[in-house]
Amino acid sequence: MFTRLKREIKVVFERDPAARSVWEVLFCYPGFHAIINHRIAHSLYLRKCFFLARLISHMSRWLTGIEIHPGAKIGDGLFIDHGSGIVIGETAEIGDNVTIYQGVTLGGTGKEKGKRHPTIGNNVVISTGAKVLGAITVGDNAKIGGGSVVLKSVPPSCTVVGVPGRIVVRDGARVKDGKIEVDLEHHLLPDPIADTLTAMQVRIEELEKRLQSYEEKVTDHASLQYSQWQKRRAGNA
Repeated sequence: MFTRLKREIKVVFERDPAARSVWEVLFCYPGFHAIINHRIAHSLYLRKCFFLARLISHMSRWLTGIEIHPGAKIGDGLFIDHGSGIVIGETAEIGDNVTIYQGVTLGGTGKEKGKRHPTIGNNVVISTGAKVLGAITVGDNAKIGGGSVVLKSVPPSCTVVGVPGRIVVRDGARVKDGKIEVDLEHHLLPDPIADTLTAMQVRIEELEKRLQSYEEKVTDHASLQYSQWQKRRAGNA
């Protein structure tokens, strides 16, 4: 138990530069509290103490603003940063060294029984406000952009953005000293919509230049024709 507790505290220091002391983490980090409470609730859930497990989960939600169903399976090294509004469903599975920001939902779709929530691989970063829905799989080292809605499985080492989520980067895992490094630069993501709008703007400017050039040529020809028409009219007079 103490080994796991030390590991959870170490994770906070690894991924949050604002953490200054162990006491601060122990008393002032709701994400840390939610994970510890979930470990207890999940242990009771596995022993079929469902009511007590749900009660602890409910109290944890009230204290931290983070709702984790006691049936969810969570690996080592989960870091929840500014976790208000996070929802993790009953059959969700989360691997090791995952980072989740506020407002994330790992939810189900429909009323079906059995596996209905996502499975998250190792070293995954799920950015602010992202929704991962259904019994899908997010592969290792993937990154989900802020506000994205992911409805289909994501291959390993991919970056997904948009509504619905689209893969915009593949094989994006970074390796440092022979180990996979968790990439927390979740604000440095491509924006396919912005890229498309930029390309359209460039194309519009090119077309405007061509149209302006065409209009100038038409104007020149018109003045030339008008001049010849005046000469013919003067000759007839």
